[in-house]
Amino acid sequence: MVTLCYATTGAPVAGAAEGPHGASGPPNIVFIMADDLGWKDVGYAGAEFFETPHIDRLASQGMVFTAAYSGGPNCSPTRACLMTGTYTPRHQIYTPGGKSKGDPRYMRLLVPAVGRKNKDLEALAAAQFPIRNSLDPAFVCIPEVLKTAGYTTARLGKWHLGEDTQGFDLSSADGVGGPEGSFYGNIHVAEKLTDRALQFIEQNRDSPFFLYLCHWDVHSPHRARAEVVEKYRKKLDSIPRDQRKNFNPVYAAMIEAVDTSVGRVTDTIDTLGLSENTLIVFISDNGGLPSVSQLDPLRGQKGSLFEAGVRVPACMRWPGRIEPGSTCDTPITSVDFLPTFAGLAGAELPSSQPVDGTDLSPLLEGQSIAERSIFWHYPLYLQGRGLTIDLPDGGRYSWRGFPSTSMRRGDWKLIEFHE
Repeated sequence: MVTLCYATTGAPVAGAAEGPHGASGPPNIVFIMADDLGWKDVGYAGAEFFETPHIDRLASQGMVFTAAYSGGPNCSPTRACLMTGTYTPRHQIYTPGGKSKGDPRYMRLLVPAVGRKNKDLEALAAAQFPIRNSLDPAFVCIPEVLKTAGYTTARLGKWHLGEDTQGFDLSSADGVGGPEGSFYGNIHVAEKLTDRALQFIEQNRDSPFFLYLCHWDVHSPHRARAEVVEKYRKKLDSIPRDQRKNFNPVYAAMIEAVDTSVGRVTDTIDTLGLSENTLIVFISDNGGLPSVSQLDPLRGQKGSLFEAGVRVPACMRWPGRIEPGSTCDTPITSVDFLPTFAGLAGAELPSSQPVDGTDLSPLLEGQSIAERSIFWHYPLYLQGRGLTIDLPDGGRYSWRGFPSTSMRRGDWKLIEFHE
């Protein structure tokens, strides 16, 4: 079977692209990531309640990827896959905190687990199970690769890979220079991150830059500006009760905050005359939660290797390179971005580590890449609605995430459950 990208024209994308940094200068790269945004929670993908006019505009001006996947079913592994270009068994980051979550009594496989009372058993699990809480600094990451090609790099927002910034020239979790920490539920952080992003773009407009803008939204706890929440409450009130599904005004307001950020960044790129030499990527770090996201008809959720846990919204814009209104059905995943960005920048891939991803440059001009398999590995447990097991006492227990390995090739997907 052959999957195609639909576009009518496009200039060659091999090597460094032409642009304002020189007759054959490398492009600026802006990578915007939402947190826990479901695959269908944007307007262009069919959102019924949420409003994303700026993301939709970005999609209409570029290419929509209908089979985009995260490298893992939750935050940390996806970000490690993205930064290193390697799958989870190589960097050994599988989940925030590095342990299974749920009742250890119902875990048939011995893996590290939060709350296990038998400390000797937990020590044995940790000793035989290679897992990390933070990224090994020995890995060469995207900013380090791009800096060899003359890029200035910035990481604004959620990092979730430990203390090492892996070569970023600018690094801030809150947009104002604060230390790495948690900003979930902070209703102002999206605006502050965007303010700092615009400043970075302005300051580096005359040389190639890489901006990694990672929003804390729309991760729980769900909080947003009162006036925006009220807007969606009124919208919800106008919908007949039997058509409301799980529409959540607070979640909708958080999505709007991310959308506003995308609009501000895109407008700044355009105003500064950088659009034709800037690749903008918008994507989510994993699937959404069924309590607030529109996941049908896909099975699963964040934390699961079923489709809704790892399928994500994704679009890219690069005027003059990517055909406006184009669509690509070829599966792509987080590990592909390091080799893609290296290729566009004219930089060498790291020789100290394998790179599992594929350069996506041909897809951007409507061409094809060789068919391949895409892999996921999640060897831990995560409590939540999903796979239900029967207990000896007649009760039942559910796992959202389950020790499993998965692959997709063509139209087929295999999930092996290791119990």
